[in-house]
Amino acid sequence: MLTARCFIVLAFFAAAAVASANPFKSKIVTGTDPTLVITVPDGHFLKITNFSQDGGTDRGAVHVTLSDSENGGTTKMLTATRIDLSTGLNSQNFPETINRAIIAGPATVRVPPISGATLFISYRKELNDSEGGGGGGVTPIPIFSPTPGVTPTATPTATASPTP
Repeated sequence: MLTARCFIVLAFFAAAAVASANPFKSKIVTGTDPTLVITVPDGHFLKITNFSQDGGTDRGAVHVTLSDSENGGTTKMLTATRIDLSTGLNSQNFPETINRAIIAGPATVRVPPISGATLFISYRKELNDSEGGGGGGVTPIPIFSPTPGVTPTATPTATASPTP
């Protein structure tokens, strides 16, 4: 009995490890760093949750190159949220909100460095296991019941009634 209980507890820990197997990554790109390149394979997607910039006069951007034959091409997809508004064209503007983005593969994502700026990006690559929309890659955990369910059925009963 103790062995069975330990096995069940270990199964839950294993399920939790699989469910959190895609941790977020964070990278810092300074003005002297090489361009950050993130490859998104087919059947995967990249979720960017934070892209911010400290310093510099030019705005940092995420460049996306789609690799499939139907939608090939390159574009700037996301600009950095400036957190230091004391310099540059945006010196008098109010603080900006942080935008998020999702990029479906196959694609190549590039974040080039900006002179005098520090860029910060947080992202996660995930398997697109919910083809057809909706869902979010959640793995169901089966729940076992020790006794099978019983469905009651009504049975007619004959009763004798006195005749007049």
